[in-house]
Amino acid sequence: MLVEIRQSGSELVLDRVELDEPPQPGRWFLHGETSYFVMQRRHRYRLHSGSYQLSSVILMVKAQVQPEDARWFRHGWVIGDPSCRFNARSPLIRCAVLPDGPCERCTHWTSVHP
Repeated sequence: MLVEIRQSGSELVLDRVELDEPPQPGRWFLHGETSYFVMQRRHRYRLHSGSYQLSSVILMVKAQVQPEDARWFRHGWVIGDPSCRFNARSPLIRCAVLPDGPCERCTHWTSVHP
């Protein structure tokens, strides 16, 4: 499937590639030497024989290396320790208390279930 990789924000086209399984939003992927985080995924359809068919995918990406403390938790990737009540449970931000981390250094770490 044709996948267009665009920079999030400016919509600058970075590349066009063929991928079997384009990544979903909230995932990191490597393209060449660069690591990207998928912010948004758009679909393009074409009308063929009276029905619409998926023709290509646009990935809105942000150049970002997957943090070492990123882990899969329930719904998707999260940065940091998801058992802490201050963790944002997001692949974009660790927490409000110590956003740059690491969680092991935080004096405010508190378990979700005391």
